[in-house]
Amino acid sequence: QVQLVESGGGLVQAGGSLNLSCKASGSALSVNIMGWYRQAPGKQREMVAQITRDGVKYYAASVKGRFTISRDNAKNTVDLQMNSLKPEDTAVYYCNAAPSFRAVGSWGWGTQVTVSS
Repeated sequence: QVQLVESGGGLVQAGGSLNLSCKASGSALSVNIMGWYRQAPGKQREMVAQITRDGVKYYAASVKGRFTISRDNAKNTVDLQMNSLKPEDTAVYYCNAAPSFRAVGSWGWGTQVTVSS
C-alpha cells in the first residue's frame, strides 16, 4: 500500500504559477508510474501529466508547454510546476502512484487549485 500526500495548491491569478508536490510513503519502492490528475466540478477526472521511474514524461495536450512534471526517486516525490495558468486549469489536483499504466494505483486526497481571471 502506498500513501500519497499532496501540497502546494492555492489561489492564483491567470498567468501565474504554482508548484504542486506529492510525497509517497509505504510500499513506494513498487511505484513505477507517478502522475497528476485533475477533476473540475461537473467533469471527469483527467490525466494531466505522468512520469515513469526512468524519467519518461507524458502530458495532456491542454497543459503541454505550460506544466512540467519531475520526480525524485530517492525522496519518493513528484512535483508539478504549473506556469501560465488559465482559469480552465481550476480543479482539484490528485497525485497518483501505480506499478504500471494499466493499474489504478493509489490516490492522494487532492489539493485545490483555483485560477482567477
